Amino acid sequence: MQKTVAVLGGGIGGLSACFHLSKSHQVSKIVLLEGDGRFGGWLSSTRREDGAVFEHGPRGIRPAGAVGRNTLNMVEELGLESEVLPVTYDHVASKNRYLYVGGQLHKMPSGLGGVVRTVPPFSRPLVQSVLKEILISRGKEEDESVHSFVSRRLGTELADIAIDSLCRGVFAGDCRKLSVRSCLPPLYNAEKARGSIILGMLLGPGPGPDVPPSTLTKRAAQENWAQWSLKRGLQNLPEALEERMRNGGRVEVHKDTPVMGLSTNGTGWEIQLEDGTIKADHIIAALPAKALASALLTAAQPLSQQLREIATVTVAVVNLEYEGSVLPVTGFGHLVPSSEDRGLLGVVYDSVPFPQHNRTGEPTTRLTVMLGGAWFQEVFGNPEEVTEQLLLDRATQAVTSHLGVTTPPIWSIVALLKVRRVCTVPIYRVSVDLGLVFLSTENMRQYIRDHNLPLSLAGSSYDGVSVNDVIFSGRTAAEGLVGKV
Repeated sequence: MQKTVAVLGGGIGGLSACFHLSKSHQVSKIVLLEGDGRFGGWLSSTRREDGAVFEHGPRGIRPAGAVGRNTLNMVEELGLESEVLPVTYDHVASKNRYLYVGGQLHKMPSGLGGVVRTVPPFSRPLVQSVLKEILISRGKEEDESVHSFVSRRLGTELADIAIDSLCRGVFAGDCRKLSVRSCLPPLYNAEKARGSIILGMLLGPGPGPDVPPSTLTKRAAQENWAQWSLKRGLQNLPEALEERMRNGGRVEVHKDTPVMGLSTNGTGWEIQLEDGTIKADHIIAALPAKALASALLTAAQPLSQQLREIATVTVAVVNLEYEGSVLPVTGFGHLVPSSEDRGLLGVVYDSVPFPQHNRTGEPTTRLTVMLGGAWFQEVFGNPEEVTEQLLLDRATQAVTSHLGVTTPPIWSIVALLKVRRVCTVPIYRVSVDLGLVFLSTENMRQYIRDHNLPLSLAGSSYDGVSVNDVIFSGRTAAEGLVGKV
């Protein structure tokens, strides 16, 4: 039995770990330590008095797969079912996604017609790449970049345009430096298991984690949801978890409490805070890798060094609101390949999937422009010194040139690193040294096992960057301690 478990980091991963720990009686005390003034990490929403909601981080969550079911099960347990805003697969936001290539918008191919015909910006039908892929032999490397993997299996054009854009939209990263094994495990595993991505997708990935469906997950499947949000924005999820922790009496909750250092005697931890220390038998670390590295500097120097190796990127998120319906097309949004504009990652048409988040009264259009990522320093300079005005100007210029919107926005907000709101997305890079790939997460967990450290890792630095991945990572860390709950 664990006496005291400290959870470091009150983002959605740390909150998830506490939620699952608090269901078990194998832990006598749970302490949650968050360095910021609010819980939720990336899940951050601005709510205006006129009913408008703006997301500064993720804006929609996919219900698919075991990790998607796990999140919806949590939503139901928290009593938030009536707050859910679903978007189905037949909704225009699910069907229409665009690429901005050659100075114009192109609808991504969808349906059979889009696969068998040549659809710009591609120079040949996608079906040709798909049929050839089945015949290409397995790769010999333990890992490779996403770009290299897709080029080898589906051709350079798809890698240069579609996959480049996808990696910028999902990871804010450069597909030429991202690890396919870490970032796109379903594709990597499909090739390893079936010899083909296409066959792997058709035959399925095999059994995943066992997550029984709740009433809400069954409803999502019956209604064919593609994604969902919450009426008051996704920040409502960490708020509901925080309320559950505070009211449940099992978790001691602290915010504005940064961890200054960690020391261990081999059987437990002493956690240094700004105004004292806390003792714990086990730590679940749901901190960004670099923050954990600083705290572990003396207690586990080799692990601290490995944590520093996980690269991060800075993303500026600019929310804009325009008077009236200003979009020339309707859909989820558009992505921009790095060959077109290195600094601009994409634009999300927020009002299309979630019109419920528009203000009450006269119609408006809400957009989110994503800037920087792996190219932030190159294009905008030092994130600590860049001005909000520069990023706002760059975002509004993109909306004008890409979407033909000539009126200025009536409202805007820039989420910046300086105000601790920027998404610092972990980048799982391929690091090839003498032909060996540095599989950092596996190495770190092996170090923890080898040295019997009472430490578990959870969160986006280690197990995938989607909201579902992070929530499931928190659950996995908790159940690793106390078993299934």
